[in-house]
Amino acid sequence: MFEDISKVVLVTDMDGTLLNSKKEITPKDRAAIERFMELGGKFTVATGRTIQSFSAFYELLDLKFPVIMFNGSIIYDKASEKVLYSETLPDAAREYTMQIMSEMSDIGGEVLKTYETFVFCNNEYEKRHTEICKVTPVYSALEDIPRDDWQKVLFAMAPEKVTEMMKFVSTKNYEGVCFVKSADIFFEMIKEGITKGSALKKYRELDDFKGYTFVAAGDYNNDIEMLIEADLGAAPANAQPEVKAAADIVLKSTCDEGAIAELIDVIIQKCKIG
Repeated sequence: MFEDISKVVLVTDMDGTLLNSKKEITPKDRAAIERFMELGGKFTVATGRTIQSFSAFYELLDLKFPVIMFNGSIIYDKASEKVLYSETLPDAAREYTMQIMSEMSDIGGEVLKTYETFVFCNNEYEKRHTEICKVTPVYSALEDIPRDDWQKVLFAMAPEKVTEMMKFVSTKNYEGVCFVKSADIFFEMIKEGITKGSALKKYRELDDFKGYTFVAAGDYNNDIEMLIEADLGAAPANAQPEVKAAADIVLKSTCDEGAIAELIDVIIQKCKIG
């Protein structure tokens, strides 16, 4: 499985795994990634971010391989500027969103399409999300957002409200969609069956990556399926308990201490290099 490092793909979550608590890449991680790629390893990321919000990271990370985005509903190749794989929400997602907002009108929310972000309720937590992602959204009433190409709906709220919303949606029979908690203040609606793990499975089927060994790293609930799907799943020391339970290995380092560098050392050792 680890006979040839050039046949190994490392796929990492961004926030809380590759990015530290300051939303930066540590020098330790950066140096390790560069070494991994110099040895022939393939490096990419899996993120909840959109094509628009992720654009700044391509040059920063020197990414050459397709990226999993929108928590698994898209695989995007920057080199060809093509969407290699895409799954969108069913039309009923609009009605579900309206029902949720009628019940919890004080939460923030946005509809994320392949190339655009539409904010339909802009509270302080939603403002924080657009600031983190560094996007320029379109502000629109929910009913005026074009119906096509809804990749996901993100709801932003106080942490205690997330628990309330989880309970609310659990009482509904919302067919064709599923929900995932992606941060303490973010709760997302995506197409049923779509996860970073389902996208990683599709990644394996891409012509250029058949027969490769996949290593994945993540810290939060929306990373669990990806760690399970990978040949080797790793969680940083700061990961949620349920993520650590799903991982093959729990790293000693947190995202602030160079967790990805530690994982790369593990890969290099498994490949019996140096």
